[in-house]
Amino acid sequence: MTEPAPDEVPPVGGLRPTSAAVLAAWGVTGLVGGWLLHPLAERVNGTAPIVTWTQPLALLLVAAILGLTAWSTWRAVQVRRERLEPHQAVNRLVLARACAYVGALVGGGYLGYALSWLGDNAELADQRAWRSSVSALAGVAIAVTGLLLERACRVPSDPDAS
Repeated sequence: MTEPAPDEVPPVGGLRPTSAAVLAAWGVTGLVGGWLLHPLAERVNGTAPIVTWTQPLALLLVAAILGLTAWSTWRAVQVRRERLEPHQAVNRLVLARACAYVGALVGGGYLGYALSWLGDNAELADQRAWRSSVSALAGVAIAVTGLLLERACRVPSDPDAS
């Protein structure tokens, strides 16, 4: 039996799923950054940023769109056994990873900002802590839906290929 030519060898490899350690690192980085934002902003500007309902609602909208994309991708690939075009699969995978990382960073950032207001007796401290907590949950929702989209991009194994 002859060896196949180098240009005929099928590519070997694949991508590993996003690791929990990387997401945790992004989340901790956001947590520290959000916690430091409060005292630094007060020192530089004299006041800390106000969190309005626009931030969590915008984050929830992103999570909903990402969730719908994950669901439609999962149905196409897993249920209907459709094959995504290579550029579509790569685009969705890149979107999924980026959203998982950024969702963890944003979720950690808003959580850190919320924690920085605990025990503070400023006028809007409770409001900032509450809205930041909702924003942190929305950031986590983005990370989770990003992971779901990444999982939806997995191609089912072909039992006839072996």
